[in-house]
Amino acid sequence: MQLTDEQMSATDEAKQLICELCHTFYQQGWVGGTGGGMSIKANNLIVMAPSGVQKERMIPADMFVLDKEGNVLIDPIARPAPHKPPKLSECSPLFMAAYELRGAGAVMHSHSLNAVMATLLDPSATEFTVTNLEMIKGIAGHGYYDNCTVPIIENTARECELTDRLRQAIKSYPKSQAVLVRRHGVYIWGNTWIQAKTQAECYDYLFESAIKLRSLGIDASKPSASAPTAVANVAASKGALHNGHAPNRHIDAERPYKRHKGQAQDAPQVVVLDIEGTVAPISFVYDVMFPFAKKKLQSYLEKNWDTAEMRREVQELLAEAKLDSTLVGAKDVASPDTATAISGIVKFVGELMQQDKKLTILKTLQGHIWQEGFASGELTADLFHDVQPAMAAWLSQGLKTYIYSSGSRQAQKNLFGYTSMGDLRGLLSGFFDTSSGAKVDASSYGNIALSLSVDKPSQILFATDSILEAEAAATAGWQVALTVRPGNKPLPAQHSFRIIHSMQELVEPF
Repeated sequence: MQLTDEQMSATDEAKQLICELCHTFYQQGWVGGTGGGMSIKANNLIVMAPSGVQKERMIPADMFVLDKEGNVLIDPIARPAPHKPPKLSECSPLFMAAYELRGAGAVMHSHSLNAVMATLLDPSATEFTVTNLEMIKGIAGHGYYDNCTVPIIENTARECELTDRLRQAIKSYPKSQAVLVRRHGVYIWGNTWIQAKTQAECYDYLFESAIKLRSLGIDASKPSASAPTAVANVAASKGALHNGHAPNRHIDAERPYKRHKGQAQDAPQVVVLDIEGTVAPISFVYDVMFPFAKKKLQSYLEKNWDTAEMRREVQELLAEAKLDSTLVGAKDVASPDTATAISGIVKFVGELMQQDKKLTILKTLQGHIWQEGFASGELTADLFHDVQPAMAAWLSQGLKTYIYSSGSRQAQKNLFGYTSMGDLRGLLSGFFDTSSGAKVDASSYGNIALSLSVDKPSQILFATDSILEAEAAATAGWQVALTVRPGNKPLPAQHSFRIIHSMQELVEPF
């Protein structure tokens, strides 16, 4: 194939870069013994290093050029003996998976010993996780306090046989920029060769750190015992901005406040958090998540219509439709015609969402759709920036944190598993939804208290933006704080609850 002048220039530069990078990676012990590989996208073409050659001694003429579907356009010319004839890397289909599924600009494969050892820290683990390490910040979409998680897939005799496993791992871990292969190495990508190289170096640092910390008896997947607390204290003492808004500490945090009647002064043993308006902006729920569920509902129904689970859910919807047959679509839910029934469900569920009904079946359906959205990378949870450091601090202090939301437990797990700050599920001890009871009923809080490791309800501290939920929890004997966040509805002028503007203020008075 004849390349254009622009394509020739771009591929020539990529060929030279691969030679330089592989020489650097050889010196780091990542591509020794002809192992490993590198590829770079250049003007919508892919330049790829050959297989089975001394990576540190490659020259630009050794490179293959492929189209965006992975078809070879230009073969390198064979060099005289003792060089082997050029062979397309067995990594090729794995590299192409990252180009296709992640829109990568460069992909590399390393046989780093640190990567191999990282897969053996727990030989049965399906993922590698570290947190509270500085180099996490070098991984796209991650910060110091995040859980940086890399999926681990099992090795096969030949690399090309790994393709299906690697593709599934890429789909299942949308925040990860790498996939580990047990007892083999790691595949890493980036939007550009610069980002791919940077992330390869950062990941290797994190793998090595986890290995060395383990030798000291420290689990790198657990938050630091002191750093998060220090951060929380410094932020509080300086009146740090929380999600762009400074807490009004002079008015709310430092003044004495009247406890709600029945609230005791026990130090909390457990923290329970609401979601909307407390840890996540209300706008994210109503402007992002609800519209996403509504948009995807019909395709979700069509795809899963014949499954046993969907049949059960349709029966629950039918029961709700009979209770409120005046809503649009309610009468069509029972139609024997599939297309009519699906259309009716879409309209009926849309009405329920419009009225913000707290029905378990509605939340279950939404949860299924959101789960697919988070897993595909179409959704990423937007939490207030003070939430993760606060939860890490509470964990280091021995406090357990739970979530109580009208959203299903699965939806809650997905929301905290796919946040802009990483996977935060490791900071949480459990999830409660309306299967425990309505959030405005005191009995619901009594039911939840029975499931928590406390001697009395007053050892539970609850944060919510809803005055009705606050009153119900207080009636059940819980301690309560009302959250004031940007976009929340104004609170009543007269109430007896403590006000907080940040999660870092929640446990301060104790």
